[in-house]
Order: sequence, then structure tokens, then C-alpha cells
Amino acid sequence: MRSRRDFLKLSALLGMAGLTKATPAFAAAKKQPEAIVVSTWEHGLAANEAAWQVLAKGGRALDAVETGVRVPEADPKVRTVGYGGYPDRDGIVTLDACIMDEHMNCGSVAFLQNIKHPISVARLVMEKTPHVMLVGEGAKQFALQQGFKEENLLTAESEADWKAWLKDQKIQQINIENHDTIGMLAMDAAGNLSGACTTSGAAYKMHGRVGDSPLIGAGLYVDNDIGAATATGMGELMIKTVGSHLVVELMRQGASPEEACKQAVLRIAQKLGDYAQFQVGFLALNKQGQYGAYGIQPGFNYAVQTKAGSTLIDGKSLLGAKA
Repeated sequence: MRSRRDFLKLSALLGMAGLTKATPAFAAAKKQPEAIVVSTWEHGLAANEAAWQVLAKGGRALDAVETGVRVPEADPKVRTVGYGGYPDRDGIVTLDACIMDEHMNCGSVAFLQNIKHPISVARLVMEKTPHVMLVGEGAKQFALQQGFKEENLLTAESEADWKAWLKDQKIQQINIENHDTIGMLAMDAAGNLSGACTTSGAAYKMHGRVGDSPLIGAGLYVDNDIGAATATGMGELMIKTVGSHLVVELMRQGASPEEACKQAVLRIAQKLGDYAQFQVGFLALNKQGQYGAYGIQPGFNYAVQTKAGSTLIDGKSLLGAKA
């Protein structure tokens, strides 16, 4: 149960956020766009570097985000994305991903097995099919038809950890150690936005579980007139609130990226009651190149890459806020 202190702090923050008050309509500022890429967590630094190679050459944001998130997808040291990711409770690595461009085109795959780069499969779903999402065996069949190779994604390290988990089957807390995603947002030199999100999901989840990462509006949303948002943490909560879409709509009403993320987190916390048990984090980028993030728990960081260089920033949080 929440303590009275937590309740009073949340009530005060809700009041300051003005969740029940009308906000002014979004007005886009007129300025020369500058390329930028932002992504969740420390593994976003290497992902951003790859994405920046595309943006620095005048490339499209869509190409940048796909290129960027392929880095952690292929890195076995990133245990919550792609190859080497933690398996489900049956010892099977299942992958989810989605991608969205400046024209509201989007593609997604869920419960995909034995294919290393689900983000690239998701892009082909967007570009080569009349659908938005393919799942399970159908998604794998499509990937194989498109030239992807089937391979074992369970590394020896992840298999050993899974076998150790089987002994006590302790529930994994979704936070820094089990944050289960990389979400990336980019704006190119033409001022266009795109986003990508990819994950191996929560460690030791039920076989067949799908989180928010492949769901447009939950784990990712892009509106080229306004901005883009992505999410990390307990996916079920982002699904219930269509969280990334909510963040973009709050920016449409005039909120800055950080304020929009904060208001979305506060809304979830208000509904939950026992919010201190969970982690939810949002990262947003608006049409002016402004960015920001906010989470329930402290420890949520995000990477930023511009022509000025690369940096890792600690996002603000509800439980890290001063009372």
C-alpha cells in the first residue's frame, strides 16, 4: 500500500502538472531543423552513434533508427534486446519490434523467434505488405521469405541464467536490471521524424507474452507535425494507457517533451495506486528538436546524439522528485 506521504506527494505533483486544466494548442516554431537522435538507456549510446552516421550524411530518420537499434539487437552483452536476450520461462528467446516513419507508415512484429533483427523485419512488414503487424510463426515465415536466416538467439550466458532462475522462479523487477527495450527517436536534416522500438521482452515472461514494444501508440508513436515518443518499463502499463500516443498528444496541447512524459507518468501512477512497485519511463522528442524523459523510478537514463556530440542523461522521476 502507498504511504500517506507518497499519496500527498503524488497529489501535489498532479496539481502542479495541471492534468485537469486545458492547455494551449501546439504551435510549431519556425527554425532550421537540426538532426538529432535520442534513445533509451546506456546501450543507446552505441546505437545512437550508428544512427548518427546516417543522419550526418543527410540520410532519412527512418534509416537512422533502423540502423541504430540493430546495434543492440546484435550485441549479446545487451541482455534485454535481440541476440543474447533473456528467454521466456520456457527458455525461448522471443522478440518484438516496431518502426514508424514521418508519413504514419508503420510495421511491427511480435513473438518472433530465431531471427536476429526484428526491427528490419518490421520495416519490411511496413514496406512490402498491406499489414501493420505479423506475429509468431507467420512473422518468421515472412522473414525467411525476405532472406533472413534462422539462427539460435539463446547464448550460453542467457541459458545459464535461465536455468538458475528455474530453481527459485523469483519474479524479475522491471527496472535497470530488466528494462527490456531500446526505443529510439530521430529527426533528420529535413525536419522529419521517425522512431523504432525493439526488445526481447521481460525476462522469464510467460511463453506467448507480448509487451508494449511492438504496439504502435503504446511503445512508440510518431506524429511528424508534433513529435515522437517511446516507452520503457512494464509494458502492460503502457498498453493500458496507450502511453506513447498520450505523450505525443500532450505535446500537441503545448507541453514540452519532459512535461508531457511527466504528465503521462503521473496519470499512470494515479491509476495504479501502488505505483512504487513498478517502473514506467517515457522519452520524447518534439518537432523543434527539444527532448525530455520522465519515469516512476530513478535510474532511467537516455542517450542523446547531435552534431555537438554524444551524452547520457539521467531522466527525472516521480520517486526521485523532492517532496
